[in-house]
Amino acid sequence: MSFLLNHTLGADGTLLISASAAPSSVSGYMSGVIQAIEGLPKGGRVLVSATDAIASDSLLLASLFKLASLCVQREVALSLTGFPEQVSRQISLALSVPPRKGARRTQVEDSWFTSIGRASVSLVEDLQGWLAFLGELLVAVWLFVRRRARVPVRDIWVVLDECGPGALPIVTLISVLVGVILAFIGAQQLRQFGAQIYVANLVSVAMLREMGAVMAGVIMAGRTGAAFAAQLGTMQVNEEIDALKTLGISPMQYLVVPRVVALIIMMPLLCVYADALGIAGGALVSSFTMDISLVQYFTQAQTAVHMRDVWLGVSKSCVFGVLIAIAGCLSGIRCGRSASAVGIAVTSAVVSGIVAIVLSDAVFAVITEILGI
Repeated sequence: MSFLLNHTLGADGTLLISASAAPSSVSGYMSGVIQAIEGLPKGGRVLVSATDAIASDSLLLASLFKLASLCVQREVALSLTGFPEQVSRQISLALSVPPRKGARRTQVEDSWFTSIGRASVSLVEDLQGWLAFLGELLVAVWLFVRRRARVPVRDIWVVLDECGPGALPIVTLISVLVGVILAFIGAQQLRQFGAQIYVANLVSVAMLREMGAVMAGVIMAGRTGAAFAAQLGTMQVNEEIDALKTLGISPMQYLVVPRVVALIIMMPLLCVYADALGIAGGALVSSFTMDISLVQYFTQAQTAVHMRDVWLGVSKSCVFGVLIAIAGCLSGIRCGRSASAVGIAVTSAVVSGIVAIVLSDAVFAVITEILGI
């Protein structure tokens, strides 16, 4: 049960506060009472009386203690009447013991220089973690190639099924829509010059060199990378990874290598699939909105596309697959021991995977520009 506080100023300058039981909250009335106490001169007097029976609960004690502390600060006398005896004793006991210095936790905001320093240290630590994990992965893959690693081959087939056929519906939808969007954007600009036929060039080259691999990578980062982080993170919480180490089994060989190998195999196939569907989406827009037949569209696309465009996209997809697998597995293995840590690991895997894809794609763009590919 809450209570109401009403205050009036007596003839002798005493602030009279009456407390009565009520089903509503007292917070809306505390501000006026506090302002009235702050307006009293030093040596004033405050009388708090209970008009009816009030249950002694935590809300009552907290409110009275707040008023009593304010009266002590303002050097104002406080009297309690009509309250249970235990309430008066508890308020007196609370006021008799001064608060210990440093008992209240205060939040100190760091300066911008400190924030930048901490962010830089965190970035360096993350980069070191990536490089260390990549080194261990390269050693494990080399042992796998030499057939000296304890890698469960059956797990590779399981992961292939999860990240391959299971991803076809979403890859199909996104790839077709990306091709349609590129065709519409290109048509709006090329129509001004009467060059709608070059929409085929735009869509086919863009899908083969960039969009097919990038969109497939982003989809797999949000789907498969998150799944890797959740699986390994749950194993970390359940101490299954510690059990593997106790048995002398390397988690890198037993858990990470199958997932990396599966993504390296599957990403080029998904990239080629996304390229074909994106080009088909552009063909649909061209045939229905620009009076370009399918034969004209694919003939023009064939003249614009070279094998180096196909191999560039496939090469990007292989690199993206490795980065996605590393991001997901690294976040899962470095997961904490709580349930909330699994969610944090999944978020970290998706974000770091997409960032790694964008950065590596930028590196590819610079290299291809320098080499003239």
